[in-house]
This record gives sequence, C-alpha cells and structure tokens, in this order.
Amino acid sequence: MAIKTYTVTGMTCSHCVTAVGSEIRQIPGVTDVEVDLASGAVTVTSEQPVDDAAVAAAVDEAGYALAS
Repeated sequence: MAIKTYTVTGMTCSHCVTAVGSEIRQIPGVTDVEVDLASGAVTVTSEQPVDDAAVAAAVDEAGYALAS
C-alpha cells in the first residue's frame, strides 16, 4: 500500500472537496482519498505508488491545481 499527501490550491467549499476526491478516485489503483478543506491537504491511498502527473491531471480536471 502507498500513501502520499498533496496540497491542492483553490478549494473553498464541500463541492470542491467532492470534485477533487471524485476525480482522483478514478485513477487506477487508488483505494481511498481524504481531502482536508482547511489545509488543502489531499491524502491518496493506493495499491501501488500513483504517478504524480496522474494526480495533477485529475486535480486539474476538477478545476484546481497542485501547489508547487
């Protein structure tokens, strides 16, 4: 199992949290996504390490961005 935390910028409400979580959950191998609105922290749990570019693309698809 792999767990990695990313910081997402631009989330302001529960809809943002749902959108980001929903997109990331579509990445193959992802088993859980926890989004903390206050800090912008998104913790991704997966069977194998997930490609950062895939997470960035999913976050972008939801309309947000990973903090650099």
